[in-house]
Amino acid sequence: MKQKEELQEKQGELYENIKESGGVVAKGAHETIHCLSIVGQIEGHYMLPDGQKATKYEHLIPLLVSLEQDPEIDGLLILLNTMGGDVEAGLAIAEVIASMTKPTASVVLGGGHSIGVPLAVAAKRSFIVPSATMTIHPVRINGLVVGAPQTYTYFSQMQQRIIRFICSHSRAKEDEIHALMMRPDMIATDVGSVIEGQEAVEYGLIDAVGGIDTALADLRKQIKKHKKKG
Repeated sequence: MKQKEELQEKQGELYENIKESGGVVAKGAHETIHCLSIVGQIEGHYMLPDGQKATKYEHLIPLLVSLEQDPEIDGLLILLNTMGGDVEAGLAIAEVIASMTKPTASVVLGGGHSIGVPLAVAAKRSFIVPSATMTIHPVRINGLVVGAPQTYTYFSQMQQRIIRFICSHSRAKEDEIHALMMRPDMIATDVGSVIEGQEAVEYGLIDAVGGIDTALADLRKQIKKHKKKG
């Protein structure tokens, strides 16, 4: 009876952790991996409407820092199914992931759209399932903007920041990413490109096609090498 109660208590804590942080710690025979999900829309400085699934950057950044500092965590597995969202918030999360010293791997499930692309490539190794897609488009904004040359210069500079980040953390080439962003014939109401799993690998955005099993196997190899280095 006592064991059953302890098990229920542990399960309750597990579900609460998933609910609060979108993540869970998975302990294996030789390593401990934190699994983090980035889903829905990346919420930035402004709160999204109620009823919309969101990943809050003010939650994720402190969590990533704590994982980097936690001696019991050996590696980080990032599961992505995001439509994008706030550019600066997404880029900030991506920069934190890219600067972590611990082994990291990402898997694009469903979609890694817009600012989700930098988030996918930020990990040391990236994977995508065959059915997943990634949308690559230029920086844009909804609502009222100041119609001045400086506004469009700012958008252009932000777009270059994103392209540089993507290309510095993947095998993708800047001219090809820019061409995909500005493609006018694929998306009916916008410019840009939607690429599938194998295409993302061929463009050099993602390292390989694979799911959870492939990503975990690679992450375990990273952890083994990391431990040998001391």
